[in-house]
Amino acid sequence: MGLIRLGGLIGLIATMCAACAELDATPPLSTTATTLTVGWEHHFTVEWAAAEQGQSSRKVSGYVYNRNGEYAIHLRVLAQAINANGAVVGQRVGYVPGGVGGFGRAYFEVPNLPATASYRVSVWDYTWFQSDGDGKQ
Repeated sequence: MGLIRLGGLIGLIATMCAACAELDATPPLSTTATTLTVGWEHHFTVEWAAAEQGQSSRKVSGYVYNRNGEYAIHLRVLAQAINANGAVVGQRVGYVPGGVGGFGRAYFEVPNLPATASYRVSVWDYTWFQSDGDGKQ
């Protein structure tokens, strides 16, 4: 009976992860969080700029720099549109395709943000790549 429960739990976790991995995932505006991974600033820096995408929308694009020697996979950034009062008026999570290698950089784009006074970009989450140690991947 324990194996059935374990299998069900693994299936539930996999289903929830797949549902959360939607490309256009957007955290609720009521949250004040800028990351799921505390301390990301020790491993990464972000360089970005906002550009006009339409009359009322902007695209934030730039590079994530990995200051760690390990490969970061499943890397996502959070771009937030901040109004003149400092309130978050729009935010989107965007993937960094292919992740970023150790001591490397990777390009990202987060489209369809509202046109505002300023923006903020942070690393939302990531996973360090782990090999099995025998040189095979």
